Amino acid sequence: MHNQAPLQLSHRFSVAPMMDWTDRHCRYFLRQLSRHALLYSEMVTTGALLHGDTQRFLAYHADEHPVALQLGGSQPDELAKCARLAEEWGYDEVNLNAGCPSDRVQNNMIGACLMAYPQKVAECIRAMCDATSLPVTLKHRIGINGRDSYAELCDFVGTVAEAGCRSFTVHARIAILEGLSPKENREIPPLRYEVARQLKNDFPHLEFILNGGIKTLGECAVHLQTFDGVMLGREAYHNPYLLAEVDRCLFSDTHDTPTRQQVALQMRTYIEAHLQQGGQMQHITRHMLGLAQGFPGARRFRQLLSADIHRHPEPLELYDEACKLLEGR
Repeated sequence: MHNQAPLQLSHRFSVAPMMDWTDRHCRYFLRQLSRHALLYSEMVTTGALLHGDTQRFLAYHADEHPVALQLGGSQPDELAKCARLAEEWGYDEVNLNAGCPSDRVQNNMIGACLMAYPQKVAECIRAMCDATSLPVTLKHRIGINGRDSYAELCDFVGTVAEAGCRSFTVHARIAILEGLSPKENREIPPLRYEVARQLKNDFPHLEFILNGGIKTLGECAVHLQTFDGVMLGREAYHNPYLLAEVDRCLFSDTHDTPTRQQVALQMRTYIEAHLQQGGQMQHITRHMLGLAQGFPGARRFRQLLSADIHRHPEPLELYDEACKLLEGR
């Protein structure tokens, strides 16, 4: 098991849970860029945790703290067991997903379709709160098709808050549950920050974190005048060096901002250990490609760490070559 977080949990800035992306290697890499950002796991279904390879889903490196586990599920007893597991494994928070629009999760009553059942979500949250002393939080949309009025959103938030949830991460789009892919659901429904802002006004005693379409730390600073926190997803993944300024800009932490090269060099020991355990370098470097963009050598860096390492007998040699391309960056 793991040590508790060295830093106090804060929702001021977080990186969103993203399927196939925010695995433990990605989170370890992002932690080299920011001490304070709260990092979320990929969504793990209760079935996978209770009947699958629990160790594989829950293992992480102690340096990842503060780190939160996001669960997908709709059975209170199963979610309670998983919340207990999150605490046993030393996670800093457990989060329930009521925002993912994928067909695969809808069929199992997971994700955004739960917004149609506020009472059910409340039962889930209550069971999780009873099972753990960790903060229990919720990530949701501002509505789903057919249930997208502000009154229904207020009913949903109010009902879930009564069950013990104090922190809501709001993706400021509705989810359209038929006819759009998950990717389209992140892009086609319009962003409506004003709806999330109204929630903050109407429930001032609750914590609201804004998610959806945020791209710069300047935008983060503006949203933090209204909201308790901001959550970045795709931008943080594709342009991870943005996180190098988070501690200074959003947490008034004056430690030196790491260079791109310093971050890549810090990752080398971790990569070496992974290789010694029989892992493949691309398990880690696939998350690091966005570290280099917009300068001479950036394309070569990405090529070395994606296409080339598959066919090279000494991948660490290629890694060292890639690191040299970041000199002075």
